[in-house]
Order: sequence, then structure tokens, then C-alpha cells
Amino acid sequence: MNKEFEADGMVADKAIPNPGSQAADPASSPESRAAEVAATIARAAVDQADHAMRNWTDPAEGPVRIGSTEHLRMFSNMLLQTHNPYKPAVIEWPKLSPDALERVTSLPIWDIAVQTEGRASVRVHSFAGLQRDPLLRSALEMDGDEEARHKVVLSKLVEAYGITLEPEPEYLPPSDIEWGWLVTGYSECIDSFAAFGLFAAAKDSGFFPAELVETFEPVIQEEGRHILFFVNWVAWYRANLPWWRRPAFAFKVFRVWLFLIRERIGLARQIEVDENGGAQDANFPLNAAETLAESLSAGSMIDLCLTENDRRMAGYDARLLRPTTVPKLARFARRFVK
Repeated sequence: MNKEFEADGMVADKAIPNPGSQAADPASSPESRAAEVAATIARAAVDQADHAMRNWTDPAEGPVRIGSTEHLRMFSNMLLQTHNPYKPAVIEWPKLSPDALERVTSLPIWDIAVQTEGRASVRVHSFAGLQRDPLLRSALEMDGDEEARHKVVLSKLVEAYGITLEPEPEYLPPSDIEWGWLVTGYSECIDSFAAFGLFAAAKDSGFFPAELVETFEPVIQEEGRHILFFVNWVAWYRANLPWWRRPAFAFKVFRVWLFLIRERIGLARQIEVDENGGAQDANFPLNAAETLAESLSAGSMIDLCLTENDRRMAGYDARLLRPTTVPKLARFARRFVK
């Protein structure tokens, strides 16, 4: 893991007092005034990093051909330059009311969530090690580091709220490294689309306290960046394959989708965990949907997911491809839901 993620400091809204919340005392000591100035500067740095994470446009003008060197440079720089340097080691997890604590700790997602992020980090780092292009390798390493950081965030959350987890398995690289990367990427496309809507539903309904939502918000946005990077990599990679290798790659992607669909309709529970981490990657956002969105109809939930997906992707360069498969499937399903 990147040493940055192991540091004890953290840049986060929750860790920084709001200097505007109280009027400055003219008789305050120089030390107090210095602390207020430092807090103001730190808050500005937080706001700047958060804005940079959500908004990015490549300075080069003009159209970009999918599969070109310029395309590779653009989607790699998008991920690298929108990195938010928050550190999870000292997140100030908000104190929850007894009811809110019960809602959070009773969710049946935490073991799978932590293990999914652990596997994702290993898979992405393994794939990064195969890359010859230094910029692409750096972007993939950043992706893997952020997945590892998500695992740390989740681990700190369950520790803060006294959630007991099962012993974690050993996270081993998959035997087929490209398969592991594709499963991770397409799985995140499904998971993130669902998580965008569920997170908004939890926020709007008050299921999660506002302070907890604010603390988790950077993690959700990072997943959006990851799937944006992934879909552009797939398009770039496919465009650069020799024509005779494209059918095999298309078939591999088809197999990945079959695997994920089978997993998400519950059949994966009946099979053993394979070396690629199959059944343990069950989609925890879908497992939590019934708990978080009981007050929403299926149609309203689909609409919310679509709206949130568009909102979270809106700030990035319009020349980059957006995830389309899951939104298209959602819009198709919406036709049959009142």
C-alpha cells in the first residue's frame, strides 16, 4: 500500500473545525488566532481537493480518438489528477444515536464489503504489474491503492462502531490476472450504480446521519472515478487489439458478465469460492437494498440510481466515455416497472 495511506494525519471535513461557526473574540490570544487561520487554510485545502476530485477537464483541446495514445493519456491522467489525498487513519467517526447505531450495525454487508475491497486491491495491483506503459501502470497502481484505502476506511468504521467481522481470508492474486481485473471492473460498474442510488436514498431518508454520509462521500465518488477509468481502458484496449484477438476478448467479457449476473441472482451461493474470488464478491449494495430503500418503489429506486449516476459523472471531461451497459439495462427494466 502507498505509504500515504498509512499516515496518521487526515485531510477531511470531519477533522477540521469550522472557523465560521463562532464569532472571533477580539481579545483572543495570538495562539487562538493562529489556530483559526490554520483551520481556515486547512478547510480551503479540503474544499479544493474535493472539487478537484469531482471536476476534471484535460487541457488539450479538440476531439480525441478512442484507442489513441491521447485517449490513454487522458483517462490515465483523469484518475491520477483527481486523486483526493484524504487519509483514513484518524477519521472522526461521528457519534450515533442508539437507533442510528442499530441501523448501521445491523446491515448484513460489512464482512463482504471489507473482503471485496481487499480482493479488488490485490487484483488491480496484479494487473498493474503487467503493464509496460508507465503512465497506465501508475494509474492502475493509484486505483489499487485507493481500493486498499477503502478497505481501511471500512475497517476503521466497523472498529469505531463495534461491528464484529469474521476472520479475513488471505488475499491472493488470481491465476488469470486479466480475468481478475475484468471481474473487478465490471463488478464495480454494477455495484457503484446501485450504491449511488442507495447512498442517496439513505441520505434523503435519514437512514444514515448526515455526519456519517459526509464522512463516506469521498469513497462513493472514488468508485465513480474507478468505473470511468475502467470503461475507457476497455475501449482503448479493445481498439488496440489485432482484429484476430478481438473475438476472444469479447467472449471473455461475455463470460465475465455471465459470471456476475449469475452471482447477483443468488446462484453463486451454491458454488464454492474459486481461486478468482467468486462467491465472496456477492454484491453487497443489492443485499442492503431491501433494508435501505423499503420506502421507495422499484421504479423510484431505478430513477434515483440513474440520476445519481449522471450527476457523479457530469464533472469529468465530456470526451471520456461513460459507463453505459448498466444504465441501459436499468432504463430497459424501468419500462416494465410502474
